Amino acid sequence: MSKVNLDLPEVAIRETRLGSITGYCGSAKELVGCSRCGKLKEGEHQFNQTIGCSVGQAICTVVLIQDAAVVSHGPIGCLGCLHEFDFTYQQNGDLRGVSSPTQRKLFSTDIEEKDTIYGGSQKLREAVKEVYEKVNPKVIFVATTCAVGIIGDDVEAITDELQEELGIPVIGIYCEGFRSKIWTTGFDAGYHAIARKLIKPAAEKQEDLVNVVNFWGSDVFGKWFKELGLRPNYVTPYSTVEQLEHSSEAIASIQICATLGSYLGAALEQKFGVPEIKTSAPYGIEQTDRWFRELGKLTHKEKEVELFLKKQKEEWLPKIAEVRSKLEGKTAYVTGGASHGHSLLAVLNELGMKGVGAAIFHHDPLYDNGSVEADALAHVVDDYGDVPNYNVCNKQEYQLVNSLNKVKPDVLLARHGGMTLWGAKFGIPSLLIGDEHFSMGYEGIVNYGNKLLEVIENDEFVKNFSKHAINPYTKWWLEQESGKFLGGKQNG
Repeated sequence: MSKVNLDLPEVAIRETRLGSITGYCGSAKELVGCSRCGKLKEGEHQFNQTIGCSVGQAICTVVLIQDAAVVSHGPIGCLGCLHEFDFTYQQNGDLRGVSSPTQRKLFSTDIEEKDTIYGGSQKLREAVKEVYEKVNPKVIFVATTCAVGIIGDDVEAITDELQEELGIPVIGIYCEGFRSKIWTTGFDAGYHAIARKLIKPAAEKQEDLVNVVNFWGSDVFGKWFKELGLRPNYVTPYSTVEQLEHSSEAIASIQICATLGSYLGAALEQKFGVPEIKTSAPYGIEQTDRWFRELGKLTHKEKEVELFLKKQKEEWLPKIAEVRSKLEGKTAYVTGGASHGHSLLAVLNELGMKGVGAAIFHHDPLYDNGSVEADALAHVVDDYGDVPNYNVCNKQEYQLVNSLNKVKPDVLLARHGGMTLWGAKFGIPSLLIGDEHFSMGYEGIVNYGNKLLEVIENDEFVKNFSKHAINPYTKWWLEQESGKFLGGKQNG
């Protein structure tokens, strides 16, 4: 188990904390085996075409807190990739009972060339004070960028001084992009900041409250938990500072994606005594049953869970069978972040489809809770069998394109925007679902199956598009193995 240390301002990166990697070519079964027997090693990309920055992931964890403000300490350009949060607010404002979400409060210190010489400390002090006066937040987060990490501003000392002066938490998030190759280290940095300086020790426990660490999916847990006599405490989108402060009072914590929430789940358990459901999220029939039964054990709702599962099976199994009969034998390729990408592989197998490959952004051999039960990829392999053409590619689109050209699936499943373009260029119908809860549970299998049917049956546009699309990759590259530029391949 990786021990969470909230005494340090900076979170240990995933490469050193968990042994995570960003490069691998092989099969899913081989990767799981390497992870379990100590033979996992990094496959070094000889060049990077695209890559994610952990600053965006760190800010993702805090910017949607209702009464928080975020200051990006760095050049204005580092803030440019975060405009999407405006869209998130506009589209998802009616979720989870939040009828009027507050406008996101995201600012930049606008570090310039002279500041990299003389330091940006004064700019940071002035920016935080101005933000406090203008928007009156209950907490201000300061996210560090590469420029600030290079010049060495003492952000921890400055935020401590400002916290005492302003009378609200002012919390540094240390997430410079060069700190880690694993983009999800940014999630850890954001949640480290929340756990370190925002969550308070529990005065008393709320026996019906369950923390849900997630992105911004629809409120499926509110509906499910109501039947079990439980309440969800969503962390962090749309939550308030007060809700976060009292998350230590929950009876348990869950996460919809271990890539996102494993660090906070471990912190809540190790430092605040809130047990974490360690088995991976409820995607697919087998995993849904395991997950709900584990929830029942932790919340003392075993009988209620069995009754709930019985009702779910009666209502949804016939509908799953109906959708499966229409999709049986179709092939699919999955691209996305690690844990949710694994979950999509489980869902498509429940629909009778065959996963013929995957382009997953990174791989964690274990999570901070140290439990093998949290390994969603291992569950997929155990429940449904191997997945060939499995790439860990750190968002390298040249590897995705190479694989799609070779396996030519009936459909491409994606989690992140921009990836479905490559399916269209090859005439492959593609499905992008932003709501990570959409495919959860028994109902989610039917939801996702019906969407897949719509996409596959309406492929005329992508077929025509592929006839006219310009592909920047040469015939030479498309004929190579996808791991040609990946050094240090696995030998396990």
